Amino acid sequence: MARGRAGARRLARLRSPGKRLQEWTSVILCIILITVDFLLLLIHFSANHLYKIIAGIVAGIITADFASGMVHWGADTWGSVDIPVIGKAFIRPFREHHIDPTAITRHDFIETNGDNCLITIILLAFMLYKFLSQTPGWLNYPLDRIGFWRKIL
Repeated sequence: MARGRAGARRLARLRSPGKRLQEWTSVILCIILITVDFLLLLIHFSANHLYKIIAGIVAGIITADFASGMVHWGADTWGSVDIPVIGKAFIRPFREHHIDPTAITRHDFIETNGDNCLITIILLAFMLYKFLSQTPGWLNYPLDRIGFWRKIL
């Protein structure tokens, strides 16, 4: 077991300050996007769509479980920690977990959730884009109130 912990410590030392910055940035952006998307969902809520919401929740749980399992399997199976950027940033945590399964219990919130937030940002940004692009004209009234249209003519 001591040899396993030494290996886990070696993998843990491969973390860089750039990786920490990526984790912080991902968590902050994710929190912002979750908040904005949630507010937009509340604004556009309709009880008529309740069955779609329930189906979406169930499909989301199944998809998230399957996708996270595939990512975990892929990181365990392919590549190495020596691959530039991807190895140290994304494969290393999976390998560390297998050498020392309790290592994650010693990580803080940012390290534990940074990469999950990175992936989530893509989906949340797409959701925000869909909200903003499928409700055209929502900005017309505020722009008209500040005289924007008259000033650019």
